[in-house]
Amino acid sequence: MVKIIIVCGARPNFMKVAPILSCLRRERAVSSLLVHTGQHYDQRMSELFFRELGLPKPDVNLEVGSGSHAVQTAEVMKRFEPVCIEHRPDWVLVVGDVNSTLACALVASKLGIRVAHVESGLRSFDRAMPEETNRLLTDALSDLLFVSEPSGVTNLRKEGIAGKKVRLVGNVMADTLLQHRSQADQSQILRLLGIRPRQYAVVTLHRPANVDRADVVEELLGALDAISEQLAVVFPAHPRTRKNFEALGFGERIRKQERIRFVEPLGYLDFLKLTADSALVLTDSGGIQEETTILGVPCLTLRANTERPITVEQGTNQLVGTSAKSILPAYHRIRRDPPKGRVPDLWDGRTAERIVEILLGESLSRSPDVAELVGTAG
Repeated sequence: MVKIIIVCGARPNFMKVAPILSCLRRERAVSSLLVHTGQHYDQRMSELFFRELGLPKPDVNLEVGSGSHAVQTAEVMKRFEPVCIEHRPDWVLVVGDVNSTLACALVASKLGIRVAHVESGLRSFDRAMPEETNRLLTDALSDLLFVSEPSGVTNLRKEGIAGKKVRLVGNVMADTLLQHRSQADQSQILRLLGIRPRQYAVVTLHRPANVDRADVVEELLGALDAISEQLAVVFPAHPRTRKNFEALGFGERIRKQERIRFVEPLGYLDFLKLTADSALVLTDSGGIQEETTILGVPCLTLRANTERPITVEQGTNQLVGTSAKSILPAYHRIRRDPPKGRVPDLWDGRTAERIVEILLGESLSRSPDVAELVGTAG
């Protein structure tokens, strides 16, 4: 029996682990354990995502909560180590680039447990992004690196990680999106918001570089003001984004907005419907760059870089930075001539199947005795 611990810590992780866990639990030779670190701890949103994605209740919830990067990472490590010692898995499977990803990979590696990383090799080459540090270190620790696009293979090769450890398998986010597309079409979110298909833009912002500085927020809101003169703008606002906008002095301006709709974060199905039927999306999210590419929806990425270059090379995504002077010309070009992208190879809804097949096909030699390792650590 192959024992695998699957780790999720934040909402973007949920969409990535759902199809993998579904495939694993169809395999009689596999015993899987779902661990939720509690890095995103909003109970209502977590439960909604789990329900909509068909995820079972986590077998273990570490209930870590928020904190600085150091505190959160350390707390996940402290709480995850006993789980590994108790269950002695053959693999710990981590996804994405959040603090939980790195923390659990580090614990497993030090205990001699093999680490499989889903979404390996993505690089923004911006060390100011905490996620970039998490990606680099997790990939260095991993025994199997599952890559979503060719740039990831190239990046890992340049870092000295190559050969049989690296597998180009496609994008597991596509599995989840394609599986839930028809269900999302039944969402009533457009009716509830009083908007019509292709008559609105969707905005998401959460990265510190975009929501922690008053000058950047001023530029972004200025661009959104201009866009809202032609299109309704719907802005599902991350709690931290709302808090920062208030702290930076933009609260009253936001409350007086009539053409920009600031709404609470949405569940997966409502947000998928909102995105799929929009005229365009403005975002700083890596996952949304991928989803808009799959959906064929124009996307303006409010950053100077992306760790998902295939969404620019083949998809509908454009990097436009954070200045109104660069955002608005790109917006007007899109309105005149919407980009015609294509869905990248292997983003076909079968990535989870390939991941599970590779995991089970690997020769799983018995890991060193975890208890012995812990007893000799120090």
